Amino acid sequence: MGRCGSAEGGADFGVVSALMSSSIVGINSPAVTEWMVENIGVTAPVTFDLIAGGRSNLTYAATDATGRKFALRRPPTSHVLPTAHDMVREHTIISALYPTGVPVPQPFGLCIDEAVNERPFYVMDFVDGHILRDRASTEAAFSVEARGVIGDSIAATLAQLHAVDVDAAGLGELSRREGYIERQLKRWRGQYEQMRVEGLDHGGIVESVGDQLAAEIPVQQRVSLVHADYRLDNTVLGNDGRVSAILDWELATLGDPVADLGTLLAYWSERGDASAALLGAAPTTAEGMYTRAQILEAYGRNSSLDISHVGFYQAFAYWRLACILQGVFARYSAGATAGDQGSVSEYPRHIAMLAETAKATLEA
Repeated sequence: MGRCGSAEGGADFGVVSALMSSSIVGINSPAVTEWMVENIGVTAPVTFDLIAGGRSNLTYAATDATGRKFALRRPPTSHVLPTAHDMVREHTIISALYPTGVPVPQPFGLCIDEAVNERPFYVMDFVDGHILRDRASTEAAFSVEARGVIGDSIAATLAQLHAVDVDAAGLGELSRREGYIERQLKRWRGQYEQMRVEGLDHGGIVESVGDQLAAEIPVQQRVSLVHADYRLDNTVLGNDGRVSAILDWELATLGDPVADLGTLLAYWSERGDASAALLGAAPTTAEGMYTRAQILEAYGRNSSLDISHVGFYQAFAYWRLACILQGVFARYSAGATAGDQGSVSEYPRHIAMLAETAKATLEA
């Protein structure tokens, strides 16, 4: 796999480049196309389309002249936090996982030469399938009977990820191994403080819930690779309802695997919930989808971990999402990223709601 290539092309490629549009935000089409030709073996010209749905790192579909399709990941166009949006890290993780059988896209190349496209980026296989972001898409893609397979596969695949021997996979030096929740609380509290928006005040609830979480951290049972954003719309499902690929490894690190389960539960909305964690997008509310209790049972069948304290981790997931949304809202307020800007005006209300939900979950 190529890590990086030259941005300078020959005469023939220069003619092709001159005919190509470079108007898509975040992609220098001629330079990136040349890099892909030289390092991956694609056939020029290549067209790029921003894939809707992402609010942090940007993902593009790249289609070459033969119709072969790839996915390209790069950081936001500006307002990039110093410890976030690490393309080398993401590429390292999926490259290590691909041979283990954990479902991830096949990686094809990483470019760290910022002269090519301003920031590092990597290219991987475009995995066809279903990404479920709302109830309507779930109901359109799968029968009621088939929907039970989705929840079972989501839970079993997460347990499969957590069973990977991180040392054997070459990921043992990815990060510190212990104190995952302590590290996460420090990280997200710090980023929340960095990303304050003038005139936006949540009344101190984010800070107070962070203090409460820090005082009640369960003992970490073992060290696993933690995806840290594992939810239904970060997976690609095949027509059989099973997970074909786990996407968006931006937050992945070594740590407490039960935290991933808490995150999955926080996003796994049920009918009758007062609010949904993901701004009301609730594919899991379709008839026939697993309940949270069924997700827990399915994970427990596939894992030896004690999950009796999962409520703490679910509360942590709500709180962390509040901190993440604060950062996203700050970037959009600064006009710093491409993509869908729908619902951004609702972020302040959702940030406070998530912190309140974290507090209620922690005290249940």
